Amino acid sequence: QVQLVESGGALVQPGGSLRLSCTASGSTLDRYIIAWFRQAPGNQREGVTCISSYDNRSYYRESVKGRFTISRDNSKNTAYLEMNNLKPEDTAVYYCAAQSYNGPGFCGPPLNYQYDYWGRGTQVNVSS
Repeated sequence: QVQLVESGGALVQPGGSLRLSCTASGSTLDRYIIAWFRQAPGNQREGVTCISSYDNRSYYRESVKGRFTISRDNSKNTAYLEMNNLKPEDTAVYYCAAQSYNGPGFCGPPLNYQYDYWGRGTQVNVSS
């Protein structure tokens, strides 16, 4: 069983950048698909991006394409979400999630029910 802890959330101005980290313990990250979800006040939690464990193929929801980048460093048991050109609509609690699967296939779009392990989230606020 894997435990996930997110970090890196902050208040940032529109156009700014942040890098979120998701550090795993209890198991090695290389056997899991990793996804980032977010939940804004009054909204349902939505899948933002995911990265496969098999070949590191990634998926991005349309609204973040070209601005967000997901990556993983299995040697550090950590996944990252690099967020650039942030917009007020990116304001949300961001959650890291893991799905135990390391076979072929595309990981996206990430859906809540597919993921067994979740972090507690980190708050991202984009405001001037």
